[in-house]
Amino acid sequence: MGVLDALRTMRGIARSLRIYYGARGHGAAMGRMYAQFVRPGDLVFDAGAHVGDRVAAFRRLAARVVAIEPQPALVRTLRLIYGRDANVAIEPVALGDKAGTIELKINIDNPTVSTASDEFVAAAHGAPGWDDQAWTRRITVEMTTLDALIARHGLPRFIKIDVEGFEAQALAGLTQPVAALSFEFTIIQRDVALAALERCVALGFTGFDAALGESQALVHGAWRPAEDIRRWLLDLPQKANSGDIYAVRQ
Repeated sequence: MGVLDALRTMRGIARSLRIYYGARGHGAAMGRMYAQFVRPGDLVFDAGAHVGDRVAAFRRLAARVVAIEPQPALVRTLRLIYGRDANVAIEPVALGDKAGTIELKINIDNPTVSTASDEFVAAAHGAPGWDDQAWTRRITVEMTTLDALIARHGLPRFIKIDVEGFEAQALAGLTQPVAALSFEFTIIQRDVALAALERCVALGFTGFDAALGESQALVHGAWRPAEDIRRWLLDLPQKANSGDIYAVRQ
């Protein structure tokens, strides 16, 4: 990486730190959301940990955390913040349906949307709200599965998945009976969200709800069948942009 790219990467990470740690009320809202799923001593997987604001929320709930993040610059950031916390394990890997390696597309200026999905980059091209995004660097990273991480760390109570268009592939690497999970969706890739939803049904999840953007508030306030969430996703306007689907075993 050249000096200019390194400076842009540092600026992008600094921006993320300001957004995700500096927003008033953000941490408290996350605490209220995740307290529905996580109790003290529980194990949580944070897939797509980014700069670790969710790690912070889980730790405030006294959970043990496996932070999964493939971007080297963000791994260094996570180690600076959480490297001395014995209850946080940092896994510098991508998640997929099998072990191996994969090409990661890096958005230097906005690392939160770096992705392993070529389809995600293609869907963003020319889409409203995505015009200024560019994936200008490619690196090869190690890829593993959720099942492999469970074998290494134990069965989590909750898994948060935010991997920019690779959610269905990440869920394809899970066969264990986790109590609850969430996965991100984007309007530019509703098909990925629907595939991830179908995978959750196949895994035995029966109750679903959603949160829009960074609201940290469930839209319906009650667990719905998958078909209700499917219709809700299809009816969302383009301006909704993104959010998270939550799944539980009832």
